[in-house]
Amino acid sequence: MEPVAVYRLADVTVDHEPSHPDEVVAGEPTTGAVTVTTLDGLGVEIGVWEMSTGAVRDVEAEEAFLVLSGRATIETGASSVTVQRGDVVRLAEGTKTVWTVTEPLRKLYITGGPS
Repeated sequence: MEPVAVYRLADVTVDHEPSHPDEVVAGEPTTGAVTVTTLDGLGVEIGVWEMSTGAVRDVEAEEAFLVLSGRATIETGASSVTVQRGDVVRLAEGTKTVWTVTEPLRKLYITGGPS
């Protein structure tokens, strides 16, 4: 492995697929993800995830992410939070969420690691 690796996120293309019908809450959202790199031996994955406008439900993995563009509200049942460009967010594994994306969302995610 090279001692320094640069990943130009602006050049990362993410192909989308329609969200699974069981997950769709509103609209016709699409999602896609691309792994950018992994941290060898740590089980950590870093990548780019996108979602078009609409709403979907999910059960989260342990994850931290940086919103690169767009805007969404994440509901957990007990509360909701709006996220937008520049926000860093941490999701706890097993959290049931509903994502309502009002501006197409693009995020850099980090997930995995020792259990």
